[in-house]
Amino acid sequence: MRLITVVASAAVAVTLVSGCAPSMSGGAYTRDQARKEQNVRLGVVESVRQVQIEGTRSGIGPAAGAVVGGIAGSTIGQGRGSAVGAVLGGVAGGVAGQAAEEVGTRKTGLEITVKLDGGKLVAITQEADEAFKPGERVRIISDGSTSRVTH
Repeated sequence: MRLITVVASAAVAVTLVSGCAPSMSGGAYTRDQARKEQNVRLGVVESVRQVQIEGTRSGIGPAAGAVVGGIAGSTIGQGRGSAVGAVLGGVAGGVAGQAAEEVGTRKTGLEITVKLDGGKLVAITQEADEAFKPGERVRIISDGSTSRVTH
């Protein structure tokens, strides 16, 4: 019964962690980006390539995993065995939690290469939340540090 509670707690932790991932979507703006002037450049899509955007490593996954692993490990043995089990379970849970967070927040993205009207080529990677095809006319919106491709 206790193992079921531990497994259920781990599942809840991973679900919560995956919901905390920052978005790299072309249509998502951070609070700091709102109401700021941005530069707009025009161009034509040269190529589009599907890529993987790695997941986050915020520390929440390892922490949750360590807690759950420590609790699970403490159920092994009595006395010192229980303490050793808790420590080993905490370490193993932390490693597993970090891996679960990274995998759970991984996104499918697009590397979009655009030929600007001035002839320069630029490539921007963002979440695959909008479809782009070679030959399409697009806008690149940039604030100096973040750029996105839109129609």
